[in-house]
Amino acid sequence: MWLAFFFQAILALVAAQPAAACGLDSDCRIGDRNYRIQWPEGAREPFGAIVYAHGYRGSAAGVMRNRSLRRMAREEGLALIALDSLDHDWVIPHAPGHAGTDGSREFAYVAAVLDDAARRFALDRDRVMGAGFSSGGMLMWNLACEMPGRFAGIVAVAGTFWQRPPVRCATPVASLVHIHGETDPTVPLGGRAIRETWQGDVGEVLSMYRRVGGFRASEPAQIEGMTCQGWRNGAGEILDFCLHPGGHSLRTSYIRAGLDRLRAAGRM
Repeated sequence: MWLAFFFQAILALVAAQPAAACGLDSDCRIGDRNYRIQWPEGAREPFGAIVYAHGYRGSAAGVMRNRSLRRMAREEGLALIALDSLDHDWVIPHAPGHAGTDGSREFAYVAAVLDDAARRFALDRDRVMGAGFSSGGMLMWNLACEMPGRFAGIVAVAGTFWQRPPVRCATPVASLVHIHGETDPTVPLGGRAIRETWQGDVGEVLSMYRRVGGFRASEPAQIEGMTCQGWRNGAGEILDFCLHPGGHSLRTSYIRAGLDRLRAAGRM
């Protein structure tokens, strides 16, 4: 009898704690996709989050092995939500092997992740920052144009649109911080050919976003080890472009610097 009672108690506990069904070491399932999440222990709910997109051939599990990134999120009192691509890379417009896609598959996935995380973990929807590196940065630029209202701001590192900026961008725009290496050989500032397609030109993309968002030159960010340009629009949104002297690299300090800039603008 005591054994039956024990199992009933365990089942009741599991049912009462749906958030424990997924997290840092296990997938949060949504349809045929998944994501992983680290939430800040002891943080006051609801809490904000960094939604992070991995690079080429990465994974949500791989993101969660980045102890530096996880530690930074904890220190900032934010959840870390790791997105997971379905096919080793993000299915976004003009990407290699994905001719003809409009990106709607990924946009729907990201929207579903945000909705699911809010349902499971009491996410503060007004304090969600998007961030990504390399092809993950490319996804972030696409999200900035497709669904800016879902993000308090976006930090894109070493990645932009494939080929060229899109013909349309949703408004009002979100604040965006773009960080890139001056000598990046993998995603050069001017782009390069990749199989049947090519990477976009960062300068062309920034010009498009300044025009769409109504940005005007403002005081540039002061970030150690980087040279920055800055713009701000009438709504108080910011656009920062910062160069570091390295190549195709990601440091947690880049994500933190972007977060600091968004917070200074009152967006996180």
